[in-house]
Amino acid sequence: MTGVPKRRVAIACQGGGSHTAFTAGVLGRLITADEFDQYEVVGLSGTSGGAVCAALTWSALLDGDRGDGKAQLHGFWADNAASDPVEMAINAWGLWATALQSVGFLPAVSPYDVPVTGLEHFRTLLRRWVDFDRIQVDDLARHPVLLIGAVDVLSGDFRAFNSRRERITAEMILASAAIPTAFRTVHTAGGSFWDGLFSQNPPVRELLDAQPDELWVIQINPTRRSSEPRSVLAIADRRNELAGNLSLYQELHVIEKIDQLLAEGLLIGDRYKQVTVRVIELPRLNSSGWFGPASKVNRDSRFLGRLISEGERQADAFLTALAFERAWQRGDADELMYHLAEDAELTFAEPFRERAPVRGRQLHEVMLNLSKDVRIDVTRKQVTGDRTAWTVRTGSGDTASRARAEAEFRDNRLVRLRLGSATPA
Repeated sequence: MTGVPKRRVAIACQGGGSHTAFTAGVLGRLITADEFDQYEVVGLSGTSGGAVCAALTWSALLDGDRGDGKAQLHGFWADNAASDPVEMAINAWGLWATALQSVGFLPAVSPYDVPVTGLEHFRTLLRRWVDFDRIQVDDLARHPVLLIGAVDVLSGDFRAFNSRRERITAEMILASAAIPTAFRTVHTAGGSFWDGLFSQNPPVRELLDAQPDELWVIQINPTRRSSEPRSVLAIADRRNELAGNLSLYQELHVIEKIDQLLAEGLLIGDRYKQVTVRVIELPRLNSSGWFGPASKVNRDSRFLGRLISEGERQADAFLTALAFERAWQRGDADELMYHLAEDAELTFAEPFRERAPVRGRQLHEVMLNLSKDVRIDVTRKQVTGDRTAWTVRTGSGDTASRARAEAEFRDNRLVRLRLGSATPA
């Protein structure tokens, strides 16, 4: 890759309480991967737990030490875990109480009626892992920009604390994570702040000022679910997920629309540039439904460890998908074949001509032809979740049609690729 300009990437980390241990796993794996040498991080943003992970990563990048970033991410979540018997008992009680409150079986308690909240412990934890005293305003843009999302509870204004306009402090991270049912309002930077989940989750719009080529979003709340939520807990869980995705997908829709207008030549000028959007999504947790949204305050060490491991696994799938995409776009026969597992299978559905699944030697020939005839549509987001999905285009001119490609990878190899009708994201 010598001589090839690095792709400028901005990373946005959605909030989601304890579930953002997944984000720590994703970021730790990405920034230490050899493949990451092809990218330059120009911005990071986050809300709530995503703000914590973004700040830890940003702090390490200021020193140019990506390996230290992974250590900080893992160290923070290890310190945050309920480890001794007393903390584990309190954690279990808190999970049950939060779950019962969310469905109305217990009365909600204001954090102002509780003598002790976790705010001071959280502040101490942040300062242990980030040296806020050395952070200064980066008004000359020497480093990646950091954006921390919060909302002013009095004015209703959304706020993205910006490292190029103000000195990032522990109080700003606390403001972004101040869930109003658990923490008191955080007063900082001339405002009274609640959790950023009520505003931009996470900040995206301002990240574009850093002129990225790509925007990578680490998404905690699943976009889709396979079954209708019917229990009280399942309904509360799904409602929480949809609310958490609302602002994010509004902002991503605007980026996609601009990308499409640019591709069609309907929007011109130096003010706009095409930004490829990629989403790394936390797969639905089988065990989280029991407590519903309350699992987002679960500090059980095994639960957090599982989330970190899941993040690392998903980051590997994401990196594999990027490599497969590059091979597909270049029509590189050797590289494309390298990414196919021995038992790889290709299936078709409308608008493609339906045929029997393609495997073995025939698969190689078909894949090479497909890479010439089917193009990945970079104006639509690529999503790595339970599967990796791209929007693709076939044909040209008035006969062009949009379709969907879904891939499953195992051990860095493609095991299944399905081409079929486009599904609205």
